[in-house]
Amino acid sequence: MRGVTVVQENPDGTVEADWLLDSVVRVFRAVGFGAEAASVVAESLVEADLRGVSSHGVMLVPMYVDRVLAGSVSRKEAAEVVADLGAVAVLDAGHALGQVTSDQAMALAVAKAKRYGVGAVAVRRAFHFGGAFRYVQAAAAQGCIGVAASNTRPLMPAVGGARPAVGNNPLAFGVPSRDGHPVVLDMALSEAALGKIRIAASEGRPIPSTWATDADGTPTTDPEEALRGMLLPAAGHKGFGLALIVDMLTGVLAGGSAGAAVKPLYADVTVPNDCAHFFLALDVAAFGDADGFAERLAALTAEVTGSPTAPGVERIYLPGQIEAERRDAAAAHGVRIEASVLKALRETAAKVGAELPEARS
Repeated sequence: MRGVTVVQENPDGTVEADWLLDSVVRVFRAVGFGAEAASVVAESLVEADLRGVSSHGVMLVPMYVDRVLAGSVSRKEAAEVVADLGAVAVLDAGHALGQVTSDQAMALAVAKAKRYGVGAVAVRRAFHFGGAFRYVQAAAAQGCIGVAASNTRPLMPAVGGARPAVGNNPLAFGVPSRDGHPVVLDMALSEAALGKIRIAASEGRPIPSTWATDADGTPTTDPEEALRGMLLPAAGHKGFGLALIVDMLTGVLAGGSAGAAVKPLYADVTVPNDCAHFFLALDVAAFGDADGFAERLAALTAEVTGSPTAPGVERIYLPGQIEAERRDAAAAHGVRIEASVLKALRETAAKVGAELPEARS
């Protein structure tokens, strides 16, 4: 996505991905990050928008920048390794940008997997790491099955509860395939990501009643009420149970924060988010014949996608396939960015003195 530095915002609300990437890089360079770290964060955010996951895209730039300026996100560009024993490591991120330290953590997990067959890395004192798909795709590109997870502040009630008990903790899996397009399952454990509700609130749009409750625990279609209330777990008790386990795999295991000790992203920007992450890599070749794995996976996925469709359904997709195809199309024809997000990006750039690329006439 590198090389293009000028674009014009199109009438259909799209911009060229390279312009967007360059713009975000310039913002993070302006607040003191090196070229590599700024590129890592920008690529993560723009990739999310390309995949249609706007809740983890460029809309996050103003919040990230505000936290850097306030000191709750550090300008460190690497986590400290505080424990390293065989296939296991623990990192202290020092409240650095999550994409930078998470790339480091998954790379370490993959390196361990190549040596031991499995690599597991827990990260404490961390910050929001964007879309979890990034890290499991990186593992899959190295012939590993990847797992990535993070905890958030409590946003969902326990089953039967009346106050938030667990976060909408993201959990992702990536499985390498023979054609180079990994199977990627990336999900938050709430019915919908909080970022989607924030976007709806900024645009005055209602939300489905299954996404969240108001402050009293009553399901609501008002995004403003939802922001004052609680998210609802996906699949009820199943989503709640998985979210609780992710808190244990991340903050509890890493010796970091879990539950209410994890702080909100959109509250006091001087207080560190203090979340935790977990990364796992399994080297497929260590379990036997890698070619045989690829053949068996291809047979299974063909069986799934080739199964009969229900009435009115034209095609069956694998997990992550829709997002991957959307990403390819957006990279070629332009990424759709809401006007409010572009406006906020330009305002943030102006605040930190970053000169964004000019539009072509």
